[in-house]
Amino acid sequence: MEPLTEQEIRAAFVNCTKGEAQRLSVPRDLAERPWDDLDFLGWRDPQAPDRAYLVTELDGRPTALALRSSAPAFGQTRRSLCSMCLTSHTGGVSLMVAPKAGKAGKQGNSVGAYICGDLCCSLYVRGRKDAGPGARLHETITLEEKIRRTVGNVAAFIAKVTTA
Repeated sequence: MEPLTEQEIRAAFVNCTKGEAQRLSVPRDLAERPWDDLDFLGWRDPQAPDRAYLVTELDGRPTALALRSSAPAFGQTRRSLCSMCLTSHTGGVSLMVAPKAGKAGKQGNSVGAYICGDLCCSLYVRGRKDAGPGARLHETITLEEKIRRTVGNVAAFIAKVTTA
C-alpha cells in the first residue's frame, strides 16, 4: 500500500459525512507505519474504543470505512476466525459493523464482518505479528495468494458497504 496523508485519509471515507470524517481520530504515526506490508490501514479510535477505521486502495485511489465494534469480551476463551485474513484468535476478533454508504446508510442499514480486533490482518498474513499458537493454519498456498485473498476479502466487504 502506498503511504497516505491525513488529508487523503479524511477525503477517502465513503460511509460518513465530511464533517464526521474531519472530526475522527487519524493515527499520528502515519510516517512510521509499515506501508510496504499493509494491504489496508486499520486503527481504533483511542478516545472511543468502539470506533474503528479502515482505509485501502481500490481502483487506484484510497477508500475508507468508518466501523463500529463491540467491546472485547473479557475472559473469552472461544477462538474466532477473522473473515479478512483467516487468522484465529482467542478473544481477538471483533464484529465490525459499517453503516452502508448513501441513502441505505441514512436509513440505518449496515454490513458487518468479523475482523481482527487490532485490524492488523496484513501483518498476521505476512508473519510480522504473531497471534499465538494455532492462529495461522498451515496452508499450501503461497504468501502472494494469501495476500490476494485478504485484499479480495477487504474489497468484497467494501463493495457490500458501497452498493445499494
